[in-house]
Amino acid sequence: MKWKKSYTTCLWFIVSAAALLASMFIAVSYGAKEMTLGTVWSAVFHYNPDLTTDQIIHELRLPRVLGAVVTGMAFAVAGALMQGVTRNPLADTGILGVNAGAAFVVALSFAFLPGLSYMNLILLSFAGAALSTIFIVMLGSATQGGLTSLRLTIAGAVVAAILHSLSTGIAIYYELSQDLAFWYAGGVAGVKWEHLKLLAPIVLLTLLWAVSMGRSITFLSLGEESAASLGANVSRIRLLGMTAAVMLAGASVSVAGSIGFVGLVVPHIVRRLIGVDYRFVIPLSAILGGVLLVWADFASRMVQPPREFAIGAMVALVGVPFFLYLARKEGREL
Repeated sequence: MKWKKSYTTCLWFIVSAAALLASMFIAVSYGAKEMTLGTVWSAVFHYNPDLTTDQIIHELRLPRVLGAVVTGMAFAVAGALMQGVTRNPLADTGILGVNAGAAFVVALSFAFLPGLSYMNLILLSFAGAALSTIFIVMLGSATQGGLTSLRLTIAGAVVAAILHSLSTGIAIYYELSQDLAFWYAGGVAGVKWEHLKLLAPIVLLTLLWAVSMGRSITFLSLGEESAASLGANVSRIRLLGMTAAVMLAGASVSVAGSIGFVGLVVPHIVRRLIGVDYRFVIPLSAILGGVLLVWADFASRMVQPPREFAIGAMVALVGVPFFLYLARKEGREL
């Protein structure tokens, strides 16, 4: 039985990896101007800056697709980590207000620190995500009975609404509505190679760190008492898991805006496919998160070309019904 489960898990990894590669190829090849396989291959591996098709692929489509992969991985794993350490099936960086904290700091940066470097913007996004997370946990723990899944979800929704309102007020007062519209709608159209050079190492290193915590998070997801009886330091695991989730969310929001529901939908699908062992849930969530955001971005620019639909809205078309389904399913437990 054990070998059968291992075989199934390995098979899902192979299928998911193949789906990611195929999705990336399709997204790079198709658009307002379709490209042949030979053209795409040549532009990726033998780039000629004098050819218009090579410029389109190398300077526009390729960084955009890679940006979708990296941010999709980050949002999906951040959601998996938050669901694991909080034991809240509705946990997601968008729903719990973590993305809103990062986006609020971005709004402040645009208003008071114009011309800020991308590295500093990432650091400030980290800070915003971390501060909003701390405040949400404190708010959810303030009532009698301590922090519960329902209180955490409500506190996150309240904080997200407040921060969104404040960000909108800043955008209107300082005439930043056009600049900030992207951050709220979400998108990877503006991703450049210089962004990826900073974003990719941060996300990939944090993903490796998250995978190394997989065994401990599996213990914690089974319950605090079970984790403690197995020798796990519950407080330390929760702190490290939330820290990794905040880093992933902060880095992603700084480049792709506030995209919700990726971290809600993907981990639930993964646990259905391979079980609750986070040593495998985390890496498979990363792969399928990349697939989801690549297709969401591809759909956003193919619905009505040359106009583009907001990628956040495309993900929400899947995420909102899924959230309502989970809320109804988990109603008794909450």
